Amino acid sequence: MRLLNQTTVVTEFLFSAFPQPEDGIFFFVPLFLIYIFIITGNLTVFFAVRMDSHLHNPMYNFISIFSFLEIWYTSATIPKILSNLVSEQRTISMIGCLLQMYFFHSLGNSEGILLATMAVDRYVAICDPLRYATIMTPQLCAQLSAASCLFGFLVLLPEVAWISTLPFCGPNHIHQIFCDFEPVLRLACTDTSMILIEDLIHAVAIIFSVLVIAISYVRIITVILRIPSVEGRHKAFSTCAAHLGVFLMLNGSMSLMYLRFSATFPPILDTAIALVFAVLAPFFNPIIYSLRNKDMKVALITIEKMFCSQKIFSVSGN
Repeated sequence: MRLLNQTTVVTEFLFSAFPQPEDGIFFFVPLFLIYIFIITGNLTVFFAVRMDSHLHNPMYNFISIFSFLEIWYTSATIPKILSNLVSEQRTISMIGCLLQMYFFHSLGNSEGILLATMAVDRYVAICDPLRYATIMTPQLCAQLSAASCLFGFLVLLPEVAWISTLPFCGPNHIHQIFCDFEPVLRLACTDTSMILIEDLIHAVAIIFSVLVIAISYVRIITVILRIPSVEGRHKAFSTCAAHLGVFLMLNGSMSLMYLRFSATFPPILDTAIALVFAVLAPFFNPIIYSLRNKDMKVALITIEKMFCSQKIFSVSGN
């Protein structure tokens, strides 16, 4: 903080939700291992889809893009969290805080829109299979993927630009493990009722995504229940189970955080909810989409054999 005309002007924020550094090391190791797994797991899913021609279809294309977004989504917060766990100085600059909020939420919005797009894709595949190939063309899939990312990044620009103009002249302690809209806005030296506007923006985005996915899956389940064979129903449900699992974990925890309006939770519960959608949901993404997916497991085994054969060939050549 610095003084300007006898008024304290905040130039950095201090995170106050972390344990002492000597205790933080016990959280650092598991979180570091989780972060490494998230990066390697999602990279594996991304490259498996790109390298195996059998996975070159709309569903796996969306999954690969979702995995790619997950890498950057977690990288917006976890490295700073890891640093703060073992550091005496748990600060972040004003610009750094704004950038963290922007990229974290922009990537999160892009993922939410992409999940809604994946729900529509599954709806077309199961409810209108004969026209699926003509509707979900590669060109349309590319346009939907690009639009998800573009809209996710553009929709938050006005909000972050507005926050950057607010005066911060009082306490600078953020009661959270990363920069988030509500904890930062509560520190602004202005009417805090503006938080309601921020809540409404998040509510509209989350509710829209949830409604699209819910409507799609109600129709999907209705169609699946009409399938006469048990094997056919099981196969249809299995193609949707992974997507629903990711959706429920991500949107469920985000709804608890951003759809509560004036309701307040204890700080420890706020931190736990934030960890679910910032760390745990990305952690389970590669598990759900690879270890529990038959096509993905086959692709990974094929790629592994390909690399092994290339290695043997290069060794024998030498």
